[in-house]
Amino acid sequence: MAVIKDRFREKAEVAFNEIKEILKEHGSKTIGEVRLSQIYNGMRGITGLVTETSLLDAHEGIRFRGYSIPELQQKLPKAVGGTEPLPEGLFYLMLIGELPTEADVAELTAIWQRRSHVPNHVFDVIDAFPLTAHPMTMFVSAIMALQTESNFAKRYAQGMNKKDYWEAVFDDSMDLIARLPRVAAYIYRRKYRNNDHIQPNGLLDWAGNLAHMLGYDDSGFMALMRLYMTIHADHEGGNVSAHTTHLVGSALSDPYASLAAGMNGLAGPLHGLANQEVIKWIFEMQDELKTTSPTKEQIKDYVQQTLSSGKVVPGYGHAVLRKTDPRFTAQMEFGKKHMPDDPLVQTVWNIYEVVPPILESLGKVKNPWPNVDAHSGALLVHYGLKEYEFYTVLFGVSRALGVLASLIWDRALGFPIERPKSVTTELVKKWLKGEEEISGD
Repeated sequence: MAVIKDRFREKAEVAFNEIKEILKEHGSKTIGEVRLSQIYNGMRGITGLVTETSLLDAHEGIRFRGYSIPELQQKLPKAVGGTEPLPEGLFYLMLIGELPTEADVAELTAIWQRRSHVPNHVFDVIDAFPLTAHPMTMFVSAIMALQTESNFAKRYAQGMNKKDYWEAVFDDSMDLIARLPRVAAYIYRRKYRNNDHIQPNGLLDWAGNLAHMLGYDDSGFMALMRLYMTIHADHEGGNVSAHTTHLVGSALSDPYASLAAGMNGLAGPLHGLANQEVIKWIFEMQDELKTTSPTKEQIKDYVQQTLSSGKVVPGYGHAVLRKTDPRFTAQMEFGKKHMPDDPLVQTVWNIYEVVPPILESLGKVKNPWPNVDAHSGALLVHYGLKEYEFYTVLFGVSRALGVLASLIWDRALGFPIERPKSVTTELVKKWLKGEEEISGD
């Protein structure tokens, strides 16, 4: 633990001083202009955040510290005999800014194994929910129940120098990441497997152990979990879960409260819950067409039916991307390698060929291409994890890696509380008439 923390300390001190000099020399320069339409339409495209861990390019896709997903699949360490990158390696890259060695990844795995104990009262909180409760409701509540263990909250109450905030956030983040697989698996086994729980295997890596506790010891499923946890980890800072975690953390809420807030954002159908909506839509199509292998012509008719009813095709379109999501491509390649003849996976590929031309013909969709959610459910179903309401919990376990790495950096760089200026429509109308000014100060 001390080695990684010391490496981060060195990196953070350099970055802190560099940003201090940049602001001193260039702080008054303008980086962009805000359009009225952006103010009313979700602040779309406004540059207003710094997120060091990843950057999303509209035409190139996500890059983690400059590395694309295909590059990471090659360069990050893998489990012994494994084919997919270990998410421990991606976390190290996001945190330290350098590719890890196998020893670095092994150290992280060991740290998370040691810190993975979940207090009994957390299980009591989960058990208090009716089985009908959504898994994300249980997941968020369990994260808040873990807050009793917060190092940051305890040290802040005792009086802590603000230069030490990052260290307490670092410790909390390590604890949280270590415990989330156990929490997620407990929810899954309670809700879907008759409360028949599986104890952790201390010899497995972080994602492999999650697969084991879920009840899937198949090597293919473990490989899928390693890939899934890696590609879902981060998507720069403007998405709802990342931004919300950053926003709440900026008030010096501890990582537990901050992550819980971010996970509530992830639970929205326009964000992380979309992976649930995709597989649900495909199942409904299969039921209506009475076939598990619909033809492309049948898919085309069903897509047009969906659009005609005023609905969207889930899994297609993205707020930023203007190409096929590289995360979709990574999952498609996984499917071709592990399950090329699976009817559901083949249906996903046929949808991929059918949907974009239809959306393009409408002339209204800026991005007709699939995002990460369009494929993940089919891979999970192949291995038997058919309970699609749980998929967002898996997304949440992965997303914790990115948002918590970013939160550590937020405190190390001394970022202040986030407080953008808002206006009223009445003020906008006066501004348009030249009667008032709108200031960004």
